[in-house]
Amino acid sequence: MGQTNSNSKQKISESEDSVPFFSILITSFSTIFLAELGDKTQLATLILSAQSGRPLIIFIGAALALITTSLLGVLIGQWIANKLPRQRFTIISGIIMLSLGIYLVTQSFIDFMRN
Repeated sequence: MGQTNSNSKQKISESEDSVPFFSILITSFSTIFLAELGDKTQLATLILSAQSGRPLIIFIGAALALITTSLLGVLIGQWIANKLPRQRFTIISGIIMLSLGIYLVTQSFIDFMRN
């Protein structure tokens, strides 16, 4: 009876682990992929590749740079997650994002009014 209980717990644990893994993987890939399309990094990579004529080397350098910055983000995010309760972190991140949004809209409005 004890073995059946542990087997069912193991199956539940495996199914809980596999769904979040793919969900998190797809979410992180699609978010970063869409955020990086057409940004400064991609344009710099395009220009460097055109100038150097060595696209493979530029690709390797750019890929290593993106991996490194992503690693820093993950490590810093893990450190923050260990230091702050999740709810507090969610509130603080929301306030930061909202503040950045308000700042950018205000700056755009000011620039628009000047022209």
